[in-house]
Amino acid sequence: MGAFASVLSWLVLPLYAVEGMRVRARIHRHPPPPGPVSGRVGAEAGDPLRLLVLGDSSAAAVGLKRQEDGLAPCLAEALSERAGRPVEWRSAGFNSATAGMLRDHVVHNLEPVPYTHVLLSVGFNDMKNYHSRRRFLREFGGLIYAVKARFPESRLYWSRMLDPADVPGLPPHLAAILRLRVSVLDPTGACLCRERGARAIPAMRGLVPEAFCDDGIHPSEAGFCGWAAHLAAHMHADR
Repeated sequence: MGAFASVLSWLVLPLYAVEGMRVRARIHRHPPPPGPVSGRVGAEAGDPLRLLVLGDSSAAAVGLKRQEDGLAPCLAEALSERAGRPVEWRSAGFNSATAGMLRDHVVHNLEPVPYTHVLLSVGFNDMKNYHSRRRFLREFGGLIYAVKARFPESRLYWSRMLDPADVPGLPPHLAAILRLRVSVLDPTGACLCRERGARAIPAMRGLVPEAFCDDGIHPSEAGFCGWAAHLAAHMHADR
């Protein structure tokens, strides 16, 4: 199925290019919101968990008005509630970032904090940019190695790719094309996680429009809150 989907997706690339430009022209592009990119939540006492959320525009809380409502602080809150411990969090998110960009330009510039948990929120841009399976193998696989080398004591997680059909800002025919690319790259990423000591967390399914901000692409406050609860359930179970 993966090989067939890959070939078919390349055949419809001209249609994707035209429709993709139309969508980009009508969607407002949000910058990352103001606010702190690190903090602490939960009880004052106790040995804290240390969380790093590394990734693309979702990790940067694009689409929101405040960083405090983004994925990293929401996930920190959810983990703190489940673990009964304080959580120190840090977000390192960048608009349009791909796995290769994070590997080459971000990981080695991060502070050498002994994180207990690292979440990768990446893959959507690799998928929409039509990165090949071979390129994703090299760049996402290299990102896993780079993160594990930089933070050897951390547990590493990857939030798998969302079904494009659940994204209201994508027209159905464009979402159908992107689903072909997801069917190629998402299993590849999950396989790399198994082979290289990371945990691939299933994507949420059946999302409602209220889970997205006004661009129909990025999560809303409610979307980030639900996503964080979903991730925390998997991360807390992995003890």
